[in-house]
Amino acid sequence: MQIEYVWMILATLLVLVELWAIKCVLRSDSRAETKMLWVVVIVFVPLLGMILWAVTGPKAIAKEKAGVIR
Repeated sequence: MQIEYVWMILATLLVLVELWAIKCVLRSDSRAETKMLWVVVIVFVPLLGMILWAVTGPKAIAKEKAGVIR
């Protein structure tokens, strides 16, 4: 397998994961400003943006939902 194909596969996977992350951000219950900020970060700094969102985003959303339920 040539190295070009490996890079194309990795780039395709990155785009698919990026689209999934954007979909999750947009479906969250956060404020519109927060959503748009995360989308901008994920789009312009894809790998770092998704890592930051994975560390801070879903946990904060889960905590907010747990607080609302109680």
